Formats: sequence, C-alpha cells, structure tokens
Amino acid sequence: MRINLHILKIIEKKRDKLGLTQQEIEYLVQQYVAGAVPDYQIAAFLMATCINGMSEEEISWLTSAMLHSGEVIEHNALGGPLVDKHSTGGVGDKISIPLAPAMAACGLRVPMIAGRGLGHTGGTLDKLESIPGFRCELKSREYQDVVERVGCVIMGATDKIVPADRKFYALRDVTATVPSLALLSSSIMSKKLAEGIDALVLDVKFGSGAFMQTKNDAKSLAHAMVAIGDHLGKKVTARLTNMDQPLGRMVGNALEIAESIDILKGSGPKDSTDLTVLLGAEMLLLGNMATSLAEGRKQVEEALSSGRAFNKFVEMVKAQGGNIEVLHQPSKLPQAPNKIEILASDDGFVEAIDCRSIGLALNVLGGGRCQLTDTIDHSVGIEALIKIGDKLEKHQPMFLLHTNGKGVEEAKSRVLHAISLCPHPVTKSELCHDRITNKNLL
Repeated sequence: MRINLHILKIIEKKRDKLGLTQQEIEYLVQQYVAGAVPDYQIAAFLMATCINGMSEEEISWLTSAMLHSGEVIEHNALGGPLVDKHSTGGVGDKISIPLAPAMAACGLRVPMIAGRGLGHTGGTLDKLESIPGFRCELKSREYQDVVERVGCVIMGATDKIVPADRKFYALRDVTATVPSLALLSSSIMSKKLAEGIDALVLDVKFGSGAFMQTKNDAKSLAHAMVAIGDHLGKKVTARLTNMDQPLGRMVGNALEIAESIDILKGSGPKDSTDLTVLLGAEMLLLGNMATSLAEGRKQVEEALSSGRAFNKFVEMVKAQGGNIEVLHQPSKLPQAPNKIEILASDDGFVEAIDCRSIGLALNVLGGGRCQLTDTIDHSVGIEALIKIGDKLEKHQPMFLLHTNGKGVEEAKSRVLHAISLCPHPVTKSELCHDRITNKNLL
C-alpha cells in the first residue's frame, strides 16, 4: 500500500507533541474506516497519542469523528428526555438492569447500548441473556420502537454504530495503548452518544475490581468524559464509586438477574439499591424530571417500592423476546446444581477483598470469559456473604460458590486468597465519592 504522506504528517505532529487540528483528526478517522490507511500507521498514531496525550479539544474532535464514522440513532421527538447511564465496569455491577426500567417508570426514555463481559468484569448483555429468549441483537428500527413503546431498551452495538471505535480498539488491544486517557474517553463517549441521547450519567469506578485502580485515575477519566460532553453540547455528570468489594451480594449472570429483580421490587441489597437510587436521581436531574437530587431520589425510591419499575422491566423483557415467567419466578432462571461454602480461616475483621480475584474466580467456574469467543455458563456464580468491616468468627461462611463442578478448587483458592483479615475493627468502605458535572450545570 502506498504511504499516505498526509497521515504521516499527522503522526509526526503527535510524536512531536504538537496539537492536531479538527480537520486532521477527521481525515485520519475517515481514511482509516475507509481502509485507505494501514494498521501499522494507525498503531504508530495510537502509541504517540498514548505517550503524549491530547488536549480537551483534540479528544472532543476525535470523539466526534468516531461518533460520525457510522450511524447515529435518531429517536421520535415525542416522549420524555433521552438519558442514559454508563459504568466503567466492575464485579457484581448489575445496576444498568434495574436502573433502565426504573427511569422509564419515572418518565425518562433510556436507549441503552451495553456490552459483554471480558476479563474480571461482567457484561450487562451476558446477564440479560440468562433470561430465556431475551434478544440483545436488535436492528435500529426495533431499538427505536422499543424505546418509544416501553421507554427503555438494552441491546448490543450493531456493526453500523461507531465502526471507527471497533477498528481502533482492536489495535489498542494488541499495541498496549488501551489505558490511554484520550483513547479510552473518546471510545466510551462516542459509543454512548451514538445512542442519540440528550444527557449521560457516568459511573466511574476505582479500586481492586475496577479498570482504574486509583481514585485519582478515575477522576481524570471522569473529567475527560465530562469535558467531551461540554465540547459536544451534551449534559454529562460523573460519579466516582468504590469497587474494592463486589457490588451487592451476587456475582454471576443469572444470580445477578435475580438480584436485579429484588432491587426492582424494593428488596435488594443496600449498596446496589443505594447506587441505583443515586444514579437514577442524577439521570432525572439531567433530564429535567427532578429539580434536585433529593427529589430525584424520592421518585426512584417510589418507582421501586410501588412495583412500577419491576412492571416496566417485564415490559422491556417481553418486547425483546424474553420469557417473562422467570421474572415472576426467579427460581426458574438457570441454576447451578452445587453450592459450596468458603469458610473463614480465623477470627477477625474483614480488612480487604481483592475484588479482581473474585471476578477471575467466576471465570474459572465458567461464568466469565477471557476472550470474546468463550462460552458463558449463565448458571454459575459467587454469592458474597461478607463486606469490608464485618466481624467474622473462624469457620463462618464468607462466600457461597454456585457451581457445575468446573474449576472448583482453583476458584476456592482465588476467593480465599482475596480475603484479608485483621484483629482490629475496620472502617466500612464508602461506596459513592466525588461528583463531577458539566460547567453549565454547576
């Protein structure tokens, strides 16, 4: 292939820490999607960007160029505001599943495009596919129709949505450029804005089970994504949340659907319910459906306690082909035949939980994947019976493995090594931390 000298000049500028123009970034993205630029040149550009970074303007231009590399979904103007939520991923993070119908019950429209699990974090689509018949792969017209009829939809990305991101990400994965703040934030935001939304709430996680290990790194990512919203005229708010222990009680696909049903009926674990309410309040505030976070919280709590949120979930699942009988009888969801207790080896207080190890233990049981082509066992999982700060007695159950017999000993070892006990009381972890929002929303 003949070398494109204009692309070479763009690479040289980024290598030399010079700013790129909007036209240069748009040209690079357009040419790569069209197949006119070889992977090795884009790999050089990605590495230069990873090392030297980008300005806020450059990141916003890159996001916009990626966003418009494919289809940007448009919705009927009738109905409530279009608001979505995105999480950077964690262990036991099933919040999207109860949150979308809760918001629809409050009058928002939630056109959610979600992903699959990879590595130690679970995927919303894998969890929903625990429901027999549930269809995650919808055409754009079906997706729009469900949003208009039900108020919420959760589906996977189509080939027509942000094709530039798929091409960039495939290269980032093999060129050690995944952690780049500019590339990561533009990847997330281009995919979310392609949904045709008016506003977005971000749940940016940090800790042992998160992609961003430190709070400072999570804050940097949150600021970068909120700044993209500023530049592209979208209302965006980010909350930093702690992922140093599993969220809720259940880790595993069908188990997390059952817990989501509990949340939707107002009887879920406190931490996962609290986060659902908080993020829902933020969404209602951005969608002008509440005048304050306190008012938003009351609306979400009422939607959950009244059963309206659960009823909306039933509507969504039915619209996407799922068997709604299992929603009314969660015992009919896939269930593993064996349950194995993991006991405390000594007396003490729970000082730390290596959340990443818990997620990897689920993979060993068959409930996660290391490659996108791996098959998921929806029935297996890990049930957390403890939280950081809890006082334990020797031989007290800490976790319950739901297994089909695969990888049990390795999973037990990973879970046992994930727990740190100490002899003195430990302060319980705070779940929700900083709030970062658009300049025009402060």
